[in-house]
Amino acid sequence: MKKICILDYGSGNVRSVFNMLSNITGEVIVSNKSDDISSATHLVLPGVGSFGASMEKIKKMLPLDVLEEEVLKNNKPFLGICVGLQVLAEEGVEFGDYQGLGWIRGTVERMQAGSLPLPHIGWNSIDIVKQTPLLKKFGNNQDFYFVHSYVFKAEDSENVVAKTEYGEHFSSIINKDNIYGVQFHPEKSQKAGRILFENFLEIK
Repeated sequence: MKKICILDYGSGNVRSVFNMLSNITGEVIVSNKSDDISSATHLVLPGVGSFGASMEKIKKMLPLDVLEEEVLKNNKPFLGICVGLQVLAEEGVEFGDYQGLGWIRGTVERMQAGSLPLPHIGWNSIDIVKQTPLLKKFGNNQDFYFVHSYVFKAEDSENVVAKTEYGEHFSSIINKDNIYGVQFHPEKSQKAGRILFENFLEIK
């Protein structure tokens, strides 16, 4: 049976992520307890706010040794959302230089949006550059809901699954092995977001 643990470190979008996942399966908890992380089949890291502040809370409130054991050694499916994607990087430069989790090589930098306003807010489409189980049933031009000013610059193009255009072409979905990250908010993306969560839960 699938058991989802939404990692609780004080992020503001936990409740909306929980609500959508609860409509898919009853086996969803919000927790930062080691036992819950170890017993879960799937892990979700939500995120709202700045890179540095989020990393400070993550290091303070999550058992990183247990989390890394489950994700990096036991290959448990992991999904980072928005800032939850960004902190997978080695470094972020929002309001200073901050160290990330370093699970996927790259940095998080301010968007080069040209004359377009920041933050990038609203619906925008993805351009799939690499097929993964997370994108089953999706094609190009599928819209998702974005709210962000910073983007993940992957060092290895093999980790880029989809891109989105907003002044520049930026990585909107990242993947390495069992680790997935989306720059948009599936919990705010209505039917498309639900399908993406369903796809994630089918990953073993």
